[in-house]
Amino acid sequence: MKLYLKYDIHHAVNTIIREKLTELNISYEQGGLGEIDILSELSPEKLQEVTEILNYYGIEIVDNMKSTLVQKTKDVIREMIYNEDGLPTSKISSYIADRVNRSYGYLHNLFAENTYTSIGNYIIMQKIERAKQLIMEGELTLTEISYKLSYSSVAHLSYQFKKTTGLTPSAFQRIIKRRRGEIENLPDKLKPSNITTSSSLNETN
Repeated sequence: MKLYLKYDIHHAVNTIIREKLTELNISYEQGGLGEIDILSELSPEKLQEVTEILNYYGIEIVDNMKSTLVQKTKDVIREMIYNEDGLPTSKISSYIADRVNRSYGYLHNLFAENTYTSIGNYIIMQKIERAKQLIMEGELTLTEISYKLSYSSVAHLSYQFKKTTGLTPSAFQRIIKRRRGEIENLPDKLKPSNITTSSSLNETN
């Protein structure tokens, strides 16, 4: 049996943090996006234990202000793009600046300095990853996906999608459908445990 998953990244991360800190008997309060306030002093040993446990789940503790602001900017962008209600109607640069509480010009320069890409490029990459996920879920048409991700048209989505992945959304969609059909037609004992990942699909032309 194959399961196709739909998930909320931020809910998953918050659940992991809550469960692991509770297991370690560490009291905390949720701060802003990507922030938690530990309510008691942690010994170096305990902090190292927390760091190792969270790292196992791909969650990194950031230890300087510039890195914190870059990570917070990434978190705001991902939250914005994965919001089920769609992207904000306000100007995205203003939205990010308000959420991170820094001027957009400062964040733009800091982000480029630390990641070697621009905030604009990062937004495009995240939107394309979200588009892939929505295509694989198969619940929305390309027109609906374009609208959800604030593209002006399917053509605009297709341009950025192909520029990023080497495939048009329609081609990606056809590959997903074909491979799912091939998998469903296999005997149960020959079916793979996971559907082909989107990264391997990018190599298909």
